[in-house]
Amino acid sequence: MPNILHTLLSYRIRLQRLFLISENNSMLLWAALVGLLGALATIAFRECITLLQLLFTGKSGSFVAIAKSLPWYWRVLLPTCGGVVAGAILLLSKKVPAAAASDYMEAVAIGDGRVPVRHSLLRSLSSLMTISSGGSIGREGSMVQLSALAASVFGRFTHFEPGRLRLLVACGAAAGITSAYNAPIAGAFFVTEIVLGSLVMESFGPIVVASVVANITMRSLPGYKPSYEMPAFPDISGGEVLLFALLGILVGFGAPLFLGFLNFTKKQFKKTALPLPWRLGLGGLLTGTISVWIPEVWGNGYSIVNSLLHTPWVWWSVLMILAAKVIATAITTGSGAVGGIFTPALFVGASIGFLFGVVVHTLWPGATSAPFAYAIVGMGAFLAAATSAPLMAILMIFEMTLSYQVMLPLMLSCVLAYFIARSLNGPSMYDITLKRHRDEQERVRLRGIHMSELIRPADTILPMTASFEEISRLFLKYPVKYIYIVDSDQRYCGVVALQDITSTLLNKNETASHQASDFLRREYLHVITPDMSLGKALELFLDHQGERLPIVRSEKDPVLLGAVYKSSLLDAYFRLDNPKM
Repeated sequence: MPNILHTLLSYRIRLQRLFLISENNSMLLWAALVGLLGALATIAFRECITLLQLLFTGKSGSFVAIAKSLPWYWRVLLPTCGGVVAGAILLLSKKVPAAAASDYMEAVAIGDGRVPVRHSLLRSLSSLMTISSGGSIGREGSMVQLSALAASVFGRFTHFEPGRLRLLVACGAAAGITSAYNAPIAGAFFVTEIVLGSLVMESFGPIVVASVVANITMRSLPGYKPSYEMPAFPDISGGEVLLFALLGILVGFGAPLFLGFLNFTKKQFKKTALPLPWRLGLGGLLTGTISVWIPEVWGNGYSIVNSLLHTPWVWWSVLMILAAKVIATAITTGSGAVGGIFTPALFVGASIGFLFGVVVHTLWPGATSAPFAYAIVGMGAFLAAATSAPLMAILMIFEMTLSYQVMLPLMLSCVLAYFIARSLNGPSMYDITLKRHRDEQERVRLRGIHMSELIRPADTILPMTASFEEISRLFLKYPVKYIYIVDSDQRYCGVVALQDITSTLLNKNETASHQASDFLRREYLHVITPDMSLGKALELFLDHQGERLPIVRSEKDPVLLGAVYKSSLLDAYFRLDNPKM
């Protein structure tokens, strides 16, 4: 194997030299290949779902249509059994050692780009069982994971170094999200905004190439059609824009509640202490029971969204399905099933937008658009609030509709929903986004830190009248270069230096009559105050060879409060650059 890897690496380098391609430009070519691999991985996962649908039910297609065609007992039995099998596979995956980060986001953001093969395949197989048996969860999570895995395997096989390998895995993730939603630009921004956390042109170019190639591959397949078939978006008058802004505000409050409910359900399932297979089986049983009365909870909800966008619905029916779907999704994810909530989030946003549109259209029928317009904008706004990625959400809905009329209400709703959700400090759909927000808050806190937070006891303090013997004893007790001297009111006066005491002893001078005041060095050390900034204190330490400096109440009232240590100061600066530490 090492010889094969060495050969592939040498061929890769020779090709770059032959065609005079730089390392950065060559990444565009590799990204195109990864885009193709990502699309093929997505297609393979979809075909596996179809095959299992046929195996379990004898039918394929929409999960909602399949659920409606099944007898009630089969709607309960199939998700339950599927959950047990999915849990058993997931339990097996936990026993497989994973030397690298199992999640592609971790592999890109904080890892070396190595996605473990067996662990990822087993988790994807578990997800496949949950989805194929009617679990209320999205399929996009495993699709993106498999696309990223394909990129990681390809990059490792061709011997890419860790930095390039991470970029290659990011390209694979973008190809996966593009293949799932027919939105290449949004797929690229999904990776840069959520996974990478910043837009860097060196990485953005290959990611876009991978997304576009994946989209071209999907479109070239026979029978291809996008997941969401968007109707023509109507023209929006000036006054109606305010209603879309109100929708954004409503969704901004609703998205954190939805994600909080998902987290609450996870905690409740963990409290059961059931083995993983039985826990997922319980989740399937509860979801199947709900589907006896509301079969629309099966699947990820995209067929219901398409129906909302093209056919009239009564408001109470949408509200009932929305409530049941949220509960079923929370149960499925809370039980520990592997999958995504990206598509369910789009369903929730569309349903909220549709209900909002029904209300405003009933109140002002001649001045407002049909409910489907609010459903489209609601999808983007809810996604922006849930993922903390408003730009990606705006671009995704725009690519789905290809309508400039949607841009103004969409941008307004998405931005408002995003800022309201952020201001509530609620949970995020992706842990890496939440962690990035915590890191940013920690950076802000550290930038504003003052010395009052770093005060430690000085220990080596003596009065002006301290004898030579007391000074010597204190130097022997503590490995310091200076002893702080204070007056009767504990005001800092200066220091006694170890070198002065040592010089007195070496010269065999009389010591019995000496006091601290005889050796006092006034204004020898810089003095720190509690309100001093981190940067200013660091400047003082750069001018000082020792480990600590005295800190006083103020320059006018120099009561000694203690000492600030250089190690504490540098630690704060290190955490400013690396808040995760």
